[in-house]
Amino acid sequence: MKIRQLGIQNYNDVWLQMKEFTQSRDANTQDELWLLQHSPVYTQGQAGKPEHILNPESIPVVQSDRGGQVTYHGPGQLVAYVLMDISRKNLGIRSLVSQLEQILISVLAQYQIEGSIRCGAPGVYVNEQKIASIGLRVKNGCTYHGIALNVDMDLKPFSGINPCGFAKMEMTQISKFVPTVQIDEVNQHFVQYFLQQFYP
Repeated sequence: MKIRQLGIQNYNDVWLQMKEFTQSRDANTQDELWLLQHSPVYTQGQAGKPEHILNPESIPVVQSDRGGQVTYHGPGQLVAYVLMDISRKNLGIRSLVSQLEQILISVLAQYQIEGSIRCGAPGVYVNEQKIASIGLRVKNGCTYHGIALNVDMDLKPFSGINPCGFAKMEMTQISKFVPTVQIDEVNQHFVQYFLQQFYP
């Protein structure tokens, strides 16, 4: 597993790189985990419904090829893109999503935050508010896209959409519970639990 720390990136550039990586990989290509933050952007999932975009104002809206509905990415949110050959690991997509949720719950536990999951609504929640989203794409047994964990960001742009297709879905973030949180530290915890889970 190759870990790449990419800093703050434009969404379209990284999306193109993910697609190219996935299309060009073969049975021997090493899996990769890309960690980054995005410049402000709304991304709409493949089956995303336009009525869930309420008031985007000046933030660009990108029609993506991941699963799920619309979400927001911006600085202060940890994004981890999982470029993994799940057929090689005999992993199904549901199992992968479930394991990613457990990794996120473990990261939150480092900050004494109790995360939970919801049936039929992938991601991680704290007291009914969503703190992390998951949206993946599988092509030829290989995944791309991944998770977005709200660490210390401006949550206001979420009010311009129905996050993940749920009207009045409230969002939260780690800094609400731990004001001094550093995204680099959260990043390290995520990598540690990710490697423990998939590459013990």
